[in-house]
Amino acid sequence: MKLDPFEKYIGDEPTISYVGIRGDEDRDGYISKKQTVQSIFPFRRNIWSEDVNKLVLANSGMENFKAAIEKVVSFEIKDKLLLVAEKMVSPNFTQKQKMNALLDVSVKAYNHVVFELLKGTDYPVGKLETFPLIDNEDNFIIEDIFKILEESGVGVPAYYKPLEYEVEIDGQVFQGRYSRSRSGCFFCFYQQKIEWVWLYETHRDLFEQAMQYEKDGYSWMDTETLEELAQPARIAQIKKDHYIKSNRNSQQKSWKDQILDAEEEGCASCFI
Repeated sequence: MKLDPFEKYIGDEPTISYVGIRGDEDRDGYISKKQTVQSIFPFRRNIWSEDVNKLVLANSGMENFKAAIEKVVSFEIKDKLLLVAEKMVSPNFTQKQKMNALLDVSVKAYNHVVFELLKGTDYPVGKLETFPLIDNEDNFIIEDIFKILEESGVGVPAYYKPLEYEVEIDGQVFQGRYSRSRSGCFFCFYQQKIEWVWLYETHRDLFEQAMQYEKDGYSWMDTETLEELAQPARIAQIKKDHYIKSNRNSQQKSWKDQILDAEEEGCASCFI
């Protein structure tokens, strides 16, 4: 619902797509099937996408990889890098393990080698004379990203900040807290029931827009439609279940921890 319009907009122009996945996330996110689009991950130490790493680390391309090391890597670390490069990828030494071993030697050196190898391909980065990110060694985790947002004046998206709700349980009224745990996409397939309630109570127009997609037997959730979820009794039950679950442990997780937990589930493409 958002990637197709993006790819239609850029057409067949060579495009570098900068994907905001952090260094503490173990996933790749959006990688286009179009040959003219290349994903780059500037927030993590491995800035390259899975398809690029697979290309340059293939056993069949080992000699080319070693030749690139000889050409662009400084004498001080060349031997260490070659020692790793000469190890074949296998079940006992996976591509990911080899990549991390090379990055452990030098992030900059690995980036320069990959950049050199991409010059002989159709990847958009390979068509550039220079690419400043190959000298990048940053590895931003969630705290770094929120710090950047706060210090820049942009601020953390408001939908991450918890709001209070009231829920009645056995005749007593309690205060719970809800917010979004992943992206701000109102149509996210993987948002929790309580997040749909949050959307209904804070952004009714977007909730109703999401409802319009539910037709011809389709619904966002397997167990109920949004029309059913929006019934007062159902909302009360969802809040009750959420409050009990959230307070099961004496120490409630922070909203940042909840975001990290949510990233382990569902659609990777939506949290970029």
